[in-house]
Amino acid sequence: MHELALTEGIINIISSQQEQEGFSEVLEIRLRVGEYSGIVPECIREFFPIAAKGTAAERAALVIEPVEAAFRCHDCGYEGKIDRKSACCPVCGSTAVRLTAGREFYVESIKVE
Repeated sequence: MHELALTEGIINIISSQQEQEGFSEVLEIRLRVGEYSGIVPECIREFFPIAAKGTAAERAALVIEPVEAAFRCHDCGYEGKIDRKSACCPVCGSTAVRLTAGREFYVESIKVE
């Protein structure tokens, strides 16, 4: 349910930018959401019309771009995907892996008029 608060936060940021820049309407909002961010994109989509109602973003297209998880193995240097179930490096089998991408959640761009 934290997606509602996150969506409202995005709308608040847009409203603040609207006050500063004076644009009349938001045409598109592009988000980046990491696979391991803990955020459910479908919930953001569902809550967006509720949060945006009556704002400059009310008719904006919402584009959510996924960010796939990537890992780095500290033992062999492998960089890429790993199996979620084993959480081991697919090259050397080490568990000394670190997430290097996939936790992201941010507004990549906003198109305004």
